Amino acid sequence: MEWSIQDIARSAGTTSRTLRHYDAVGLLPPTRIGGNGYRYYDEQSLVRLQRILLLRELGLGLPAIAEVLDGQRDSATALEKHLELLEQERRRLDRQIDSVRTTVRKLKGGEQLMAEEVFDGFDHTRHQEEVTRRWGAEAYRKGDEWWRSLSAAEKQAHQQEQADIAAAFASAREAGHDAGSDETQSVTRRLHEWLNPAVWTVSKGYFAGLGQLYVDDPRYGAYDEQHGTGTAEYIRDAMKIYAERNLGD
Repeated sequence: MEWSIQDIARSAGTTSRTLRHYDAVGLLPPTRIGGNGYRYYDEQSLVRLQRILLLRELGLGLPAIAEVLDGQRDSATALEKHLELLEQERRRLDRQIDSVRTTVRKLKGGEQLMAEEVFDGFDHTRHQEEVTRRWGAEAYRKGDEWWRSLSAAEKQAHQQEQADIAAAFASAREAGHDAGSDETQSVTRRLHEWLNPAVWTVSKGYFAGLGQLYVDDPRYGAYDEQHGTGTAEYIRDAMKIYAERNLGD
């Protein structure tokens, strides 16, 4: 049995563009390409894609995923390890849910909040490996120190600003402003300023490279899902233009 690229993308909650990118980097070639040019995948490909998506959820980059898959030929054994990690993540999420429920209950009841209850299950350090691999240990250390220095309200405000910036990009695009327009570049400046406290120095290469992640990394697919196909490319282009115009190496 085999499935088309559209079927696989829909079932996996990803995009055909992402699957074609996985093929381009040698991570997930199609089982065959039909005479009509369509890509088709068999059951073995489905299992491989499942493993890729699981590893992405764990924060691994595509080169690291390729190394893992090449070193683990036994899919069943590898998936057992994935299952163990997923169960750990589920337990962490259950703790987060209980933490938020407790916070809501205490806020409504006027009870005293306890810090250990408010933040139970929240662990930003799970991104340490990826940040270190992409931008170095010093970048992670500085970002970690900055994040830990924030109060709960400041952390919430920082996360809300990120959501507001994404919505502003979508609004600029819907209004017909191109990526280099004053309106869109104003939003991009907000994004640059939002990054600065955590990173200290956002160079041209860093900012443009981060913009490319909006297109290459399937975790950023939510931008297209929430704001329409093409939003990720729009943000990437805006970030590249801003970097060229305003940032040093």
